[in-house]
Amino acid sequence: MTDATDLRIAVNRLSRTLRAQKADTTVSDAQFAALARLHRDGPMTLAELSRQDGVTPPSMTKTIAVLVERGLVSKGDHGDDRRKVLLGATGAGAAFVEETRRRRDGWLTPRLAELTDAERRTLADATEIMRRLAQQ
Repeated sequence: MTDATDLRIAVNRLSRTLRAQKADTTVSDAQFAALARLHRDGPMTLAELSRQDGVTPPSMTKTIAVLVERGLVSKGDHGDDRRKVLLGATGAGAAFVEETRRRRDGWLTPRLAELTDAERRTLADATEIMRRLAQQ
């Protein structure tokens, strides 16, 4: 049985290595997470984005301010409620997310190709197990 410490260390090392494969390393992990969610899920309010990313609205406000300043996120009218602002990924923001995903896949794909079929099947099974663990 895998020791929890060993699993945690291995997952963290792999995660850290993958997170480093960004189109621009000056964008923080929190900034990338917010931008990627806007790109994937479409425009939403700051409150919705904060809730989905599990951070406080003041923290998300700081994160979004940087992304807006860099031209990666835009602010627009909500439509239903003039007091609310819709946040969305700009074209540059979408390109940044897609390039980062391409780089991360580019780093991981050749390493997966070096594994045996049995190792790849084991990783596929482990991927599903880790998804379930992450949802608990």
